Amino acid sequence: MQLSITLIIVIITCIVSIPAFSNQKIIDDLIFYPPAIKRRKQWYRFFSAGLIHADWTHLIFNMLSLYMFGRFVEMEFVLIFGSYGKALYLALYVLALPASKIQTYLKYKDDYHFKSLGASGAVSAVVFAGLLLVPGITVGFYFIPPIIPGFIYGPLYLLFSIMMDRRGGDNINHSAHIFGAVFGLAFVVIAGRIVADFDAIGHFIEGVQEYFNR
Repeated sequence: MQLSITLIIVIITCIVSIPAFSNQKIIDDLIFYPPAIKRRKQWYRFFSAGLIHADWTHLIFNMLSLYMFGRFVEMEFVLIFGSYGKALYLALYVLALPASKIQTYLKYKDDYHFKSLGASGAVSAVVFAGLLLVPGITVGFYFIPPIIPGFIYGPLYLLFSIMMDRRGGDNINHSAHIFGAVFGLAFVVIAGRIVADFDAIGHFIEGVQEYFNR
């Protein structure tokens, strides 16, 4: 049986994250630490921070979200991009790791107290790529069961993330969620145009229309 790219990412992330729960050196070596990137040129931290998580809840939430959305996004990529599908899906996830943290880096590059970890930015990219491709899919919102259509959930989630980012104080990098989501949308639109002559925005509009015409 061939493993999906999504499952491989989940397995690798768990293999690194779980030992890190009890090993501070792994955390220190991989965590997103802007001053280390600026002063020591440790650019790998843009990527490595996505392999570690704060605790089991953090890891399970991210990997469950990735697995649930990633499976059908990966399949949609294969349908749209053919033989390039899996490579582009992997590129979406990997490139979303640094893309989601660029704004964070610029804001905290001289802050020696700021650190961040987790794959939330890349997961947001995959989730919003899925919402763009299948806007009628039903999604849950925290404690609300999966009854909200994706085209409504997406704006609500972004609005909530922007509000929480401005408020701050909860030790969650909401900025990474926002920029990861935007990157996911942009990636599908641009890749669709360049690789497959696929109009992602037109496809999204048609999907919303189909939802109301049921």
